[in-house]
Amino acid sequence: MPAASEPASRLSESLLAFWADAGVDAMLLDEPVDRIAAGKVAPPRAPERKIAAAAAPPPVRPGQPDVSGAVAQARALAAEADNLEALVAAIAAFDGCPLKFEGAASQAVVYRGDPKAPLMVIGEGPGQEEDRQGQPFVGRAGQLLDRMLAAAGLTDRVLITNTVFWRPPGNRTPTPAEQAICAPFVERAIALAKPKMLLLAGGASAKAMLKKDEGILSLRGRWFEWRSNDGSLGIPALPTLHPAFLLRQPAAKKRAWADLLILTERLDRQDRPA
Repeated sequence: MPAASEPASRLSESLLAFWADAGVDAMLLDEPVDRIAAGKVAPPRAPERKIAAAAAPPPVRPGQPDVSGAVAQARALAAEADNLEALVAAIAAFDGCPLKFEGAASQAVVYRGDPKAPLMVIGEGPGQEEDRQGQPFVGRAGQLLDRMLAAAGLTDRVLITNTVFWRPPGNRTPTPAEQAICAPFVERAIALAKPKMLLLAGGASAKAMLKKDEGILSLRGRWFEWRSNDGSLGIPALPTLHPAFLLRQPAAKKRAWADLLILTERLDRQDRPA
């Protein structure tokens, strides 16, 4: 350390060299502040800015489509349907979802199964075979789903639909915007069918229906409550793995089977007389 008799300039140079060796190459303030003399270190401001940002409405992401008009139109059409047949007609006449003109080759794919079933299965979206036949879950994944439902004793106790009603191009996952546009119709189908439980097949379905950001491997096998947009309707919902995923990962079938057993036990318990 330099002796006390050295000029102040030498002391300053030595101090600057010390900070340079420590990696300091910039000043945060125009004038130096002696924190020791001030008696305390000023609290950081960053946390306050984070809290303010969290309380503010979320900003619109660049490039995010404005679907409010299409959602409002879908909600109005859905509200007019007083049965599932009328809802199918309303969906077929609806032009607000771009999937109708991008991926679908034929018709809207709405539902199959018993309209009065106690269980509703909600998948992600139709594929090529579903688009051709006009029914959900009729391809290879649907055939696997049917076998699993039959093994669990649920064949005649289920109504099957999707979060969107037209095939996405290339069988891709439907976007949140596309699901939001179709959501009023899905909600109306639930209100009309009055199922006791929902089985949400796949991550895209579980995230859209439950408003969750977690992946399906985290969500599956756990009970949640699906609630309608106005909060007036609530139904137990169980996410599970999509049958298409099980075709690619056969070892995961035991997880999906465990989910079905959990669901069937609860469904049977509700159906038993008190």
